[in-house]
Amino acid sequence: MTTPPFEVHDPAILANARAVLNACKTGAEMQQAVLDAVKRNETWRGQQCVNLLAPEAPTSPTVRALLASEIGTRAAEGHIGSVQRWFAGTKHIDEVESLCVELLKQAFRCGYADHRLMGSMLGNMAVYYAMAEPGDVVMTVSQPFGGHSSNRIDGPAGQRGLKIVDVPFDPAELTVDLDLFRKMAPLVKPKIVTLGLSMTLFPQPVREIKAVIQEWGGRLFFDGAHQAGLIAGGQFQDPLAEGADVLSGSAGKTFGGPQSGMLMWNDPTLTEPLTTAIFPVLAATHQVNRVAALAVAAAEMIAFGKDFMAQIVANARALAAALDARGIPVLGKHKGYTTTHQVIADVRAQGGGLDVAHLLARANLITNKNLLPNDGPADWDRPSGLRMGTIEVTRLGMKEEQMTQIADFMARVLIERQSPETVLEDVVEFREPYQKLFYCFDTV
Repeated sequence: MTTPPFEVHDPAILANARAVLNACKTGAEMQQAVLDAVKRNETWRGQQCVNLLAPEAPTSPTVRALLASEIGTRAAEGHIGSVQRWFAGTKHIDEVESLCVELLKQAFRCGYADHRLMGSMLGNMAVYYAMAEPGDVVMTVSQPFGGHSSNRIDGPAGQRGLKIVDVPFDPAELTVDLDLFRKMAPLVKPKIVTLGLSMTLFPQPVREIKAVIQEWGGRLFFDGAHQAGLIAGGQFQDPLAEGADVLSGSAGKTFGGPQSGMLMWNDPTLTEPLTTAIFPVLAATHQVNRVAALAVAAAEMIAFGKDFMAQIVANARALAAALDARGIPVLGKHKGYTTTHQVIADVRAQGGGLDVAHLLARANLITNKNLLPNDGPADWDRPSGLRMGTIEVTRLGMKEEQMTQIADFMARVLIERQSPETVLEDVVEFREPYQKLFYCFDTV
């Protein structure tokens, strides 16, 4: 019997797409099939769902429009400046890109910034390429404690050939175990210590870690993919001010911009290795439309970030408290649940993160499964936890009162065991008035 070729994507979904296209008689009908799918997503996810995904943020109308702007058809390899470009005719692109760089510097209160990375994982790769050699030891946080794959063996760190040692983590405090770190780090003398957390609830001891590793010239890399907007908005610790050598970020999360990577630093000796890692190694024609959109998102953050981020955190704490009060346990209760946009619930009693996330999605409540500190490798696909974020609901104008209503919807499904389809009607009605985006110049 012939073994079918390996396919990473769901074969049934791909087969359905083939059937749709096979039923089309013309290329125009194929195009329409794509447009229809996009419209269905816009109507459902954009207008009828309560989106609680921590890695997602709706962009302002201006940012979204820039992503389709004419400048996006233009190529601009190289660094800013006519001599350093591969192409002539980039004088206005230089304007846009230099504005973006300076806006990022202002937003993050730093000396250097780069805008060309089209994803935050590429920012991590740039750091590992620029600041470490294959065989070097790096310490990163493991996934059950919130660490991200980009800093582990199967991501950029591992693919760079680095030896990865776990940063010791306190499972109750959800912060680095400093006493254990002070014992472990001198034994392996990591070239880089990376604080990269996709489950991020509380500040980390940046100053204390840097004090330990600077004895042998170790560098501290803060992967702020999730926290970038909170950092810029002054609602979280400032890693660069506390001693981190490099800060990376994702513009598509709390920063409220396009899907985009950002890299910030202060040490001038890092400028050449980091920017060389970016170009020509990881970025060439880097989507100038995205750069323009990122620049506007940075301007929005400078103008509205403090209030926007403060409400995000207030909403997360209100949602966490309301869920916990309704019988859905939430991590970090003894510390006020969270100081970020994230809420992490332990849903083992309700069937685990995978099943709970899909059950809630049937009620138009969008969340994601998440590993908890007590989970092991066998739990990767079916972890114990559920992760929620308050970025989108906050930008839609919701406040603490609405977080209580959202917790009620979730409790009806998970605690009272009501049919998700019954709750769905109430969720759609609840969501209907919230269609306008705030904290941007479009709605001043």
